[in-house]
Amino acid sequence: MMLAVVVTLTSSCTEFAMLSSGATIAVSQNAYAKAYSGVDMLTIMSTEKDIKTHIYHSLKKEEDEHK
Repeated sequence: MMLAVVVTLTSSCTEFAMLSSGATIAVSQNAYAKAYSGVDMLTIMSTEKDIKTHIYHSLKKEEDEHK
């Protein structure tokens, strides 16, 4: 709990992104899901996009280049 407060106070991440990432970590019991959620939260904090958005934009860019 203390870690979540520190991360919230020291990051430039939006509250919504923090809540959605934190909720995923709290609900999941699988170690892989927890690891993914942690990496996703770090990605959101550093780039303001989640992993799925990065993948979507990469695929969209490749599709546009092939046209």
